Amino acid sequence: MTEPDAARPADVIHRPERGCFELEVRGLLCRADYRRVGDVLVVHHTEVPPPLEGRGLAGVLVRAVFDHAAAQSLRVQPRCSYVSAWARRHPEVRPLLA
Repeated sequence: MTEPDAARPADVIHRPERGCFELEVRGLLCRADYRRVGDVLVVHHTEVPPPLEGRGLAGVLVRAVFDHAAAQSLRVQPRCSYVSAWARRHPEVRPLLA
């Protein structure tokens, strides 16, 4: 991927063995970390390297988490302030909140 702004949820890789969703942009790794508790993904951390901040990449990661949860009949429990704020701005994901 050459332009970070072109990132979309389909570019995110789910790595269940690591408990995270990852997005590589310009050789830098963005991630959303979670632990699964039953049918709930407890998302406890998001990270975007400083050179990539402010480009909407954390939102792309979080959208991918919610898309995955919806597809797998899971729910999401935000334990990260960014994920909580993102969910408040996206009322369509409220049914997925644990």
